[in-house]
Amino acid sequence: MHKLLVLYPKPADPDHFRDYYVTNHLPLVEKIPGLLAWRYSFDVAATNGEAPYFAVFEADYADADAMAAAQASPQGQRAAADVANYATGGAVIIHYPVQDGTD
Repeated sequence: MHKLLVLYPKPADPDHFRDYYVTNHLPLVEKIPGLLAWRYSFDVAATNGEAPYFAVFEADYADADAMAAAQASPQGQRAAADVANYATGGAVIIHYPVQDGTD
């Protein structure tokens, strides 16, 4: 499995971010081909001190090639272009292969 992680710093207008994200952005995300699962949260907390991020999004793909194809698709391009409409604080995007834990 390959995971895409998007970390959102605090936006200029948190209420607009939440509303736009749920109402407009996530429906675009749902249309991305090859997406196995996704999840998000606006309740980001730090163990110590203030969390450096306002929101987080995770997406699961079968592998790195599936993620690359999804991002290159018209649906993936639309979702990527839409980020500027709500994420005034920017976004940190990372991805990595997931290693399962064993006993």
